[in-house]
Amino acid sequence: MIKHSENPLVFNTAIGTKKRNETVVPKEVICPFCDVENLTGILKTSDHKIWLKNKFPTLKNSMMTVIIESDEHLGDISTYGVEENREVFSFAFECWDEMIQSGKYQSVLMFKNFGPRSGGTLRHPHLQVVGLEETDGYAQIAKENFEGVEIKKNGLTVTLSTRPIMGFVEFNVIISELENVEKLADNVHGITSYLMTDYMNGRCDSYNLFFHHFDDKYICKIVPRFITSPYFIGYKIPQVNGIEALEEIADEIRNRLDKKY
Repeated sequence: MIKHSENPLVFNTAIGTKKRNETVVPKEVICPFCDVENLTGILKTSDHKIWLKNKFPTLKNSMMTVIIESDEHLGDISTYGVEENREVFSFAFECWDEMIQSGKYQSVLMFKNFGPRSGGTLRHPHLQVVGLEETDGYAQIAKENFEGVEIKKNGLTVTLSTRPIMGFVEFNVIISELENVEKLADNVHGITSYLMTDYMNGRCDSYNLFFHHFDDKYICKIVPRFITSPYFIGYKIPQVNGIEALEEIADEIRNRLDKKY
């Protein structure tokens, strides 16, 4: 039986319209995340990393926040140095876990949009952490969505989904303890770098990271983004590559991660 959320997210149209008008910023206008002196609603900082309330809370019955990863406008998880990337993930997981442990929300989602096909509106590197008061963000997620071709297992697990949520290629980096967040960061760094350079002969320019606190594990699902399949949009039917193609991709990633981390 297909699981459905009993409380779908309600979009605030008035705020959403304002967001579109104000976040499509002309090149000559300063990026709002670069303009640190005028940021408001700051919750926590660590060096150049800033956790703050989202200026455009488009979802009702929620707490929407943003983590500014860096003061480097064109930075990204795929291009940070190893130590910088670890610091970004450690700070993000600290903020995410703080909202989870508060007990105020039915679920707390953390995700990242990167690139023109990811659903994002600002280039400056950031993650979003959203506390949902009435909606279970995991209602349609099952443990099978994180299982598949095993790439790595050493203090953490890395898999390539054979039962993806959307398809075609979804990587999963999985840890059981927050003390292993740096290992997770290293592997996400390696996979996103692969996606932005070598995957599909360099034709991928966008990805999403979806973080799941699920089944007593912390999981980062990495999804390269292209035009979404009509089978998924119209029928919620995901597609997946054949096992031979998945094994080939897994070998490429395995070799890359083994050499670098």
